[in-house]
Amino acid sequence: MILDLFAGPGGWSHALTVLGTRDVGLEWDEWACKTRAKAGQLTIRTDVARYPTWIFSGRILGLIASPPCQAWSMAGKRLGLVDQPIVHQAVTDLAAGRDTREQLLSGCADERSLLAAEPMRYLHALNVAGEPEWVVMEEVPDVLPLWRQDAAILRTWGFSVWTGILNAADYGVPQTRKRALLLASRIRTAQPPPPTHAKAAEPESLFGPGRDRWVSMAEALGWGATDRPVPTVCAGGGPGGGPEPFPSGSRKTLADARDRGTWRPPTPSSSWPPSGRAPAGPSGTVSPRTAPQMLQPPTFTAEAHRLSWSLRSNNQSNATVRHADEPAGTLFFGHRANECTWVADPGPSVPDGVQPSAPAPIKITAREAGVLQSFPADYPWQGNKGQMFSQIGNAVPPRLAAHLLAPHLNKPFNPDDFSLAS
Repeated sequence: MILDLFAGPGGWSHALTVLGTRDVGLEWDEWACKTRAKAGQLTIRTDVARYPTWIFSGRILGLIASPPCQAWSMAGKRLGLVDQPIVHQAVTDLAAGRDTREQLLSGCADERSLLAAEPMRYLHALNVAGEPEWVVMEEVPDVLPLWRQDAAILRTWGFSVWTGILNAADYGVPQTRKRALLLASRIRTAQPPPPTHAKAAEPESLFGPGRDRWVSMAEALGWGATDRPVPTVCAGGGPGGGPEPFPSGSRKTLADARDRGTWRPPTPSSSWPPSGRAPAGPSGTVSPRTAPQMLQPPTFTAEAHRLSWSLRSNNQSNATVRHADEPAGTLFFGHRANECTWVADPGPSVPDGVQPSAPAPIKITAREAGVLQSFPADYPWQGNKGQMFSQIGNAVPPRLAAHLLAPHLNKPFNPDDFSLAS
C-alpha cells in the first residue's frame, strides 16, 4: 500500500486517484477526515505521532508525508525555526531507533514543530523490512534543512535522494506556491519532474518542447480570455464562503423570485456587484455548470466588464496582490481565515467623463480557493467556512502531487485529467 502521513483533505490522495491508484491516509482533523470520506478516500483517523508503526511493516510500497506547516509557515509565528535544533536532534535519534520525542517536546516553543520529525519514525521502522520503495515529502521552504538531514540518512539506507524547492506554478497550478520537497527512491535516480510551465511561454527548441505560460486565475476559474470577469458570490453567504449579501433566510426567496422572473438586477447607476457577484462569460452569460450556485449578472455588462479584478492574499499592508490574468500568490488562511479577497479597479472613465466606482472587496469562496489549489470545482469540502478554508490552505495541490508521484508509479500523467474550470 501507499501510506500518506498527515493526509489532510486529500491533495495527494486525489492525485493518486487520477493516476489510477489509492493510498491509506492517516489524519487527525475531524473535518479533513469528513472531506476525505465524502471524496471516497481511505482514512484512519488518528494522531500520526501516536500510531504504531509496526502495523505497516512488510506492506508499504511508498511513503508520503506532508507534516503540518503552521509552526514553520510565514503565515504564523514561525516558532519552528526556534525549535529547529530540537527537531534535528529528534530526527537523529529516531533514525537510530531511539525515541526521545517526549523529552524533546518539553523544550519546544511550539509543540507542532516536532511533527516534522515524525516521518523518520516511520521510515526507520519500515527500513528494517527494506521498505518503502520510494518516499515523497513536502513542507514550507524553511523545512528544507530538515529534509536535507533526512536525505543524508536515507542515502545510507540505499536510497537515491533529491531535495530542493519547487514552484507549483511551474507544474500548471494557478498559484505561485513554493514548497520544499524530498524525493527518494531505491530503484531509480531521484530527480524532480521537468517543469511544464513558465512565467513566460517558451517555444519549442533543439533542447526539447517548450513550456506553456503559467496558468492564470481567470483561466483556472473558467472566466474566459476575452471578457473582464466578475468574481462569484453565493447569495446568503453559506459555508462556501463569501459575505452575507442578503438578510438571513433570504436565499430561497431570492432564488424563487429569479426563477419566476420577478427579480431584477439594480440600475446602471448602482455599483456592481451590489450584494453579490456573478460569474463572467461572453456577454455576461452564465455557464450552465455554475448557474445554479450563483447570481445572474446585471444587464449592464459593459460596466461590469470594465472592472479589472485582482486577488489580495490578506488584509495586511504587505499582502500579495495578483491580477486575475496571473497565478494567485500562496493561499493561506489560518487566523486570517477568509480574508483572501477580490479587489477591483473601476478602470478608465466613460465617454461622459464619469468614472464608475469600484465595488467593495469580495471574499474568495471555498470553491474558488479549491480550484486555485488545483482541486476540482466540485470537490466535496466539509465543515463551515473556517474549517474548509483551513483544509484548503494546508492541502498539497493535486496537480503538483501527480507530477511528483507519476514516475514512482510508472503511470502516464495526462494534464487534461486535471481540468481546473469544471
